[in-house]
Amino acid sequence: MKWKEILIIMAIFIVSLNLRPAITSIGPLLNTIRADLHISGTQVSLLTAIPVFCMGLFAPLAVPMQRRFDLRSAIFMLIALIGVATFMRMFAASYSMLLATSLLVGFAIAIISPMLNTFIKMHFPHKVATVVSIYSLAMGAGATLSAGFTAVFYEYFGKWTTALGVWSVLAVIALIVWRFAIKPDEGATLFTAISSEVRNPWKTKKAWILLLFFGMQASLFFSLMTWLAPVAMEHGFSVITAGTILTAMSLVQLTTNALLPSFLAKYPNHIAWLFILLAVGSIGASCLFIGTSSAIWAGAMLLGVTLGGLFPLALTLPLNEARNREEANAWSSMVMSGGFMMSAMIPLFIGFVYDMMQSHFYTKIIFALLLLALFLAVFAISRAGEKK
Repeated sequence: MKWKEILIIMAIFIVSLNLRPAITSIGPLLNTIRADLHISGTQVSLLTAIPVFCMGLFAPLAVPMQRRFDLRSAIFMLIALIGVATFMRMFAASYSMLLATSLLVGFAIAIISPMLNTFIKMHFPHKVATVVSIYSLAMGAGATLSAGFTAVFYEYFGKWTTALGVWSVLAVIALIVWRFAIKPDEGATLFTAISSEVRNPWKTKKAWILLLFFGMQASLFFSLMTWLAPVAMEHGFSVITAGTILTAMSLVQLTTNALLPSFLAKYPNHIAWLFILLAVGSIGASCLFIGTSSAIWAGAMLLGVTLGGLFPLALTLPLNEARNREEANAWSSMVMSGGFMMSAMIPLFIGFVYDMMQSHFYTKIIFALLLLALFLAVFAISRAGEKK
């Protein structure tokens, strides 16, 4: 691999680190924020639901924004917005301020995600699966860091606002790396007009199946990142230990992300891997129902394996279907738009159910139902046929 390609991959990695901490840093402090602001479980769920919903709502704006700006400048501006919104949380003494920052973060991530997919398709057309796995690995790393260290920062600084706002440092680093690693000609405007040969994903059955699959795997991820720590705390774990469980799950997710490309190179059947990953996740969800200390830890580890494999495969599937750059952008935008809007509802629904039932037994039921729905979606994808 050339030095230039290594620099570009490094830039993609650092930028991608910023796409989860503003969302996943909420989970470890969920009960703390709820108690301090005197809000309900449903209200605190909105802090993770809103950015995810925005990630779906605003994803289609990636197409007109790519026509207006070159990719280099657009991604730079969006990372800056994530940094500013995250930094504002240091002064977020009110629930409304937290909601506003969640909205800004969701808007930025919504547009930057399909842009990065297109950027990868442009620069690494024959290494899409590998580079997407690195992109996914970076997002997992960001989620892991925020899940593991947010509670630590809270203990150190004594303020949950500071523990949330400190993640803006990642954006500053990303801005510097992106500015110097990506040259202007490497982020040129992708296109000015849609080719007549582009298939409209909104009128394609396979694209809708991929959207449903993406939405349900994202629902599982955000639900676990938001509610696994409270589930563990209901079984007697402390805030720090529950955060450690979340971190451990994320570390397993990272490991799976890192190993997946080599496994796919030897055994490229995506459908078979999806079924295996979901079987592992089902065992993990069963462990959560057992409820003992060792079972909770084991369940988190197994679910980490599932999350680590599902997301990069979900990103790769629409890119594999795309025949050209325009289709890569259109299909990715459509799948992410609908998928993230779906996934925003589930953590919010879990909060609503918890407010009604005051028990996380039903949270675990929802985890299990998501896994069942994913099995059905993968079966539908296999019936629709996978592009070779």
